[in-house]
Amino acid sequence: MKKIINYFLQGLLFIVPISVTIYSVVWSFKKIDNLLGQYLEKNEIFPFNVPGIGFVVLFILITLIGMGGNKLISSPFNSLFKKILEKAPLLKTIYTSVKDLMKTFVGGKKGFDQAVLVKVYENSTIERIGFITNEDLNKLNISKGKVLVYLPHSYAISGQLFVIEKKNLTLIDSSSSDIMKLIVSGGVTEIKN
Repeated sequence: MKKIINYFLQGLLFIVPISVTIYSVVWSFKKIDNLLGQYLEKNEIFPFNVPGIGFVVLFILITLIGMGGNKLISSPFNSLFKKILEKAPLLKTIYTSVKDLMKTFVGGKKGFDQAVLVKVYENSTIERIGFITNEDLNKLNISKGKVLVYLPHSYAISGQLFVIEKKNLTLIDSSSSDIMKLIVSGGVTEIKN
């Protein structure tokens, strides 16, 4: 029973941030598109409905929020937000995990940039594809010669993190984005040469 509860909580960690983000964007798009469409038709600015104008406005709003958020990083609001997160460990875990993942994909943070083949068992020919996420494990008191490797799951946004000896890794000379698409698609995506 304890394992089931643990898996349920892990599932929440994966699903909640993504679901909330998707729901917020879709809801905002529909609201903005509807309000702007009614306003433009009522004031006869456009004698016809302009589908998708909500998307343009939402894109601009999200960009402005991103710019404003960038400016507010050193503000008191940010420190207040950090204090709130300190008092709510589950929220902090979700927030920082999602933030770090987003920085990896759309920010300047390095991650998932070196794809590798991982030898799963010593006396086996089975290998898995993953990404080196950290080569400096001194802060974790893990011996030299080991690295952190993230192994994504197919058809999911989840994966597992392993500490692996470098001797069990083979570097893959291909684009990380192509390798990620290959893994997530279950091997169906073609790799460009």
